Amino acid sequence: MDLSVEDVKKIAALARIEIEQQDIDGYVRDLGGILDLVGQLNAAETDEVTPMAHPMDQVQRLRVDQVTEQDQRELFQSQAPQVESGLYLVPKVID
Repeated sequence: MDLSVEDVKKIAALARIEIEQQDIDGYVRDLGGILDLVGQLNAAETDEVTPMAHPMDQVQRLRVDQVTEQDQRELFQSQAPQVESGLYLVPKVID
């Protein structure tokens, strides 16, 4: 696809990207090449291709949802420097 310098400037403005004047010709060439590649991909015949989410028909093994450890909240909070109403208190780091 042939892009003009004005097309690239407009795309850069829409994307809020600043492009140096000396780099614009490279962007015209590179973006044109990318759009040509997209055009080739769009031209591929995909009517007979079945859509898929993943190339392998596998399922995720799930573990049983059960408690495997005892509740140690009181122990951990007893070791914390400061706790209030079951919450850990930490120093303020942002003003």
